[in-house]
Amino acid sequence: MNFKLSEEHSMIQQAAREFAQELKAGVIERDEKALFPHEFVQKMADLGFMGLMVPEAYGGAGLDTLAYVLVLEEIAKIDASTAVILSAHNSLVLWGLNEYGNEEQKQKYLRPLAAGEKLGAFALSEPEAGSDASSQHTTAEDKGDHYLVNGTKNWITNGGNADIYLVIAQTDASAGHRGINVLIVEKGTPGFTIGPKENKLGIRSSDTHSLMFSDAKVPKENRIGEDGFGFKFAMKTLDGGRIGIAAQALGIAAGAYDLARAYSQERKTFGKPISNHQAIQFKLADMEVEIEAARLLTYKAAWTKDQGLPYGKEAAMAKLHTSEVAMKHTVEAIQIHGGYGYVKEYHVERLMRDAKITQIYEGTSEIQRLVIAREILK
Repeated sequence: MNFKLSEEHSMIQQAAREFAQELKAGVIERDEKALFPHEFVQKMADLGFMGLMVPEAYGGAGLDTLAYVLVLEEIAKIDASTAVILSAHNSLVLWGLNEYGNEEQKQKYLRPLAAGEKLGAFALSEPEAGSDASSQHTTAEDKGDHYLVNGTKNWITNGGNADIYLVIAQTDASAGHRGINVLIVEKGTPGFTIGPKENKLGIRSSDTHSLMFSDAKVPKENRIGEDGFGFKFAMKTLDGGRIGIAAQALGIAAGAYDLARAYSQERKTFGKPISNHQAIQFKLADMEVEIEAARLLTYKAAWTKDQGLPYGKEAAMAKLHTSEVAMKHTVEAIQIHGGYGYVKEYHVERLMRDAKITQIYEGTSEIQRLVIAREILK
């Protein structure tokens, strides 16, 4: 085992760290007003972050999953909203297109997405299909050379700003999950409308919308994979997506820890910095241990995927542990800050609000435990 990052990984980590510092400007205002960070998404495209794991042949950076995790971690330390915009685009859209799309689909859709010229969104969740992803009520009726799509999707990250959507829909209800397909749908398709932006607790500058389909006509050539491949596509995609959410949660936790440690060395009580008090020292020690354990789980999941090994259990373990560490230790960071932790200018209350969703989206903590249990009891 070699825990030292390669020179290439160190360079990409440093580039992400420097970019993250730029995100500090206006991050509180973006959170309060739920402003989508357009200029920073463009900057991520310029840096090559919008196509991190896409081969260079299709306009991507050609990097591995570990590089992707390093980038997400650094960005999420400062702004988890920008991190999840990047995560959904790379993990949930580009990976699946690159892995399972045909050459025509890659040239038409993957290239502009990898270049950051277009933004992607993944539409799986529905009002009655969250953790039970096989319970799809959105339908894609086969009309020969096209599908007619009808239904509603909920909680779609990048929902309002995306240009390309991967939509999971039921074509043959009698076949259950084997009757589900994944379709590439372009913004502006007649019959496809975008609902109002959700007013959320956290990750507020990431836009989340419902999507509505009413006889939306989607060409048959926009189906990814064989007929009935959609559910398997979604599950494979979510395995990788969970590594991205683990990296986001890791960044949130590490960012809160950095702020708490620095504050503890500045704030004085009883004539000395509060970092001299054992109660605070023990909190910081616990944070360091659990965040480092979360980091190792997340990096291992990324490494496992990069080795071409089965990684579903590792991804679930990383997301489960890291999201719960993020929630626990953002709360502790507020406690260390005392009353100042409760006000926006010290950032930790925002990190706590951002942390909560990492226990929910791309599979709740309960679903991760189910995935892990099934793997270990095979």
